Amino acid sequence: MAIEHLHQRNLPDELDLADPERVKRALRRQIAIGLGVSIGAGLLWFYLPSPLLIVGLAFAPIATALVIKQPYILCLSFIALSFFRLHEAFPQLYNLHLPLLLAVASMLVLGTQLAIGRIKPYWSRELTYFSLFFAQVTIGILFATNRANSMSYWIDTYSKIAIMVPAIAWLARNPRELALAGKVLVAAGLAVSLVAIHNTGDPINLVEGTRVTIGREMGSLLGDPNDLSLVLLFPISFSVAYLLSPGMSWSNRIFGLISAIIILIAILDTKSRGGLLGAAAVFAVFALRTIKSRVVTIGVGGLGAMALFALAGISGRQSGGAAEAGMVDESAAGRLYAWQAAFRMALDHPLFGVGIDNFPGNFYFYTSNWEGFAKAVHSTWFGVLAETGFVGLILFLVLVGATVKRSFGALRTLDRLRAEGVRMNLEAYAIAQAVLAGLASFIVSGSFLTQGFTWPIYILLALALSVSRFAGRMAAGDVVDEDDPPEP
Repeated sequence: MAIEHLHQRNLPDELDLADPERVKRALRRQIAIGLGVSIGAGLLWFYLPSPLLIVGLAFAPIATALVIKQPYILCLSFIALSFFRLHEAFPQLYNLHLPLLLAVASMLVLGTQLAIGRIKPYWSRELTYFSLFFAQVTIGILFATNRANSMSYWIDTYSKIAIMVPAIAWLARNPRELALAGKVLVAAGLAVSLVAIHNTGDPINLVEGTRVTIGREMGSLLGDPNDLSLVLLFPISFSVAYLLSPGMSWSNRIFGLISAIIILIAILDTKSRGGLLGAAAVFAVFALRTIKSRVVTIGVGGLGAMALFALAGISGRQSGGAAEAGMVDESAAGRLYAWQAAFRMALDHPLFGVGIDNFPGNFYFYTSNWEGFAKAVHSTWFGVLAETGFVGLILFLVLVGATVKRSFGALRTLDRLRAEGVRMNLEAYAIAQAVLAGLASFIVSGSFLTQGFTWPIYILLALALSVSRFAGRMAAGDVVDEDDPPEP
């Protein structure tokens, strides 16, 4: 009897021969995993034919078991590399082709997880809006002024975003995984910030002699100070949440304080006005939630914003600094010309725009002030208008508005439950606040930085859906606190 009991206890459920259905599910699962590994190996050999791949395949079974158990970590790693460009901030990683490896692995794992039923997909109004906007962008490639540019950007970036949005939303199966997302995003932002601060003494990575960048000599996305500030702006809302959210442990508060200071210093070093306004918006959201007096909040916020601009040394910039006379400096005038060109593009292409990633190529034909080089649009809203038309802009605004509404609703529910004394995972609650602050930062900085087709708003969308699901389970009476086991 004891031997039989021990045998039953150690025998996996999938191999219980008394249940034919379990056996069939186990066989389907093993076939799906085997096919996934085989297809993945073939794709990797096609893109990266190297003897090292054979060594890597030797460890494939162990790696496969880990990612099957923890697919959320794999997807977060892919986002951290793709959005924060860690392989460009740390050139030692560049030749390892990690974004490609993680992209292939993430897609295979997601397909496998869906095939074996470990992911429980759900749908929402926000995902419908995102699907419609994605379809608008995709169809717009057919009508783009430069189809090759649009298709290249769609393949390299936007298609991956489209896959990761539902993946991140669906894979956060418990509050601990939601909290993990915040830690990974802050850690990645902290790593890039340290490189940026180090580069303040490197003339090669300075623009206008004072504005820091990363990887400029290799053509990195982080080689533009505005784009670098955009990347650094995203994790600061999570850092501040760990610092200011009620109920945080001392370790979380110290982690939040150190990371917020370092990331803020790096943003200051970029001297990006859009980045500074976005950071101010993050602090404003937490101030409004912490300080009861609106008058005090506005006063402190105004002083804080002025202090940020003074610390950043904006007046010392060669473009947009105090040295430029007139009511509208050269930098601001350039933005106005870019927005004017974007509107003209939309008038000529009202349904689908000029196509994703085609604003710079069309700038010469639509600007009234050509200076010998193409400018970025420096506005999320005008960028979406120019590249997807009036229809695309409407869909994008609806998507952003719905995401903000979802985030507000989830946080309101969690606030009510906390007031009622309901126990919950406080790190997940901090992430809920960070998502709302991040959305405020996106809306403010989006008026001056181009981020309509980059990661931030889409990661926030996925996290807002995860937070909403967490709040819904709490309101329904499910036990989803620190001791809550993962869902099967």
